[in-house]
Amino acid sequence: IMFEKVNIHELNFNPFDKIGKDWLLISAVKDGQTNTMTASWGTLGHLWNKDVAIVFIRPQRYTKEFVDGNDTFTLSFFNDKHKELGYLGRHSGKDEDKISKVGFHVEMVDGQPTFQEAKEVFICKKLYVDKFKKEDFLIPEIYDKNYPQDDLHYVYIGEITNVYTNK
Repeated sequence: IMFEKVNIHELNFNPFDKIGKDWLLISAVKDGQTNTMTASWGTLGHLWNKDVAIVFIRPQRYTKEFVDGNDTFTLSFFNDKHKELGYLGRHSGKDEDKISKVGFHVEMVDGQPTFQEAKEVFICKKLYVDKFKKEDFLIPEIYDKNYPQDDLHYVYIGEITNVYTNK
């Protein structure tokens, strides 16, 4: 397995498929341990003169502790919708070694975690964190549909500092 550094501006993909349809893993390290979670909500773009990824994490997700305890997180992308991604999204690393259970192999790139099975990894430096606020939803049905337990997402904006593809 060999990750090769590439220029983000040379990548060619549909961002709506890459995040909304294909999913991704958000990962970080805390106390030498890696944790990850599946995400299907996020965005890629340009903000503050930087290439950024914006991801959303609910407060109860164990991975949030790892992302909060670090200046950096990774986004790992895959060739197709691995069934393993569903498992990693439904089970907590607090309860089991879910990464080993699905047969994925952690690979450190720039000192940050990704997976040998990943097609691409974006290394992201945290720039901004905030929590959605109920009173700021302009369409109440969006809040009602997505937050029946009032567990509003935290928004993480990360500068994409490096991109690697798996050759």
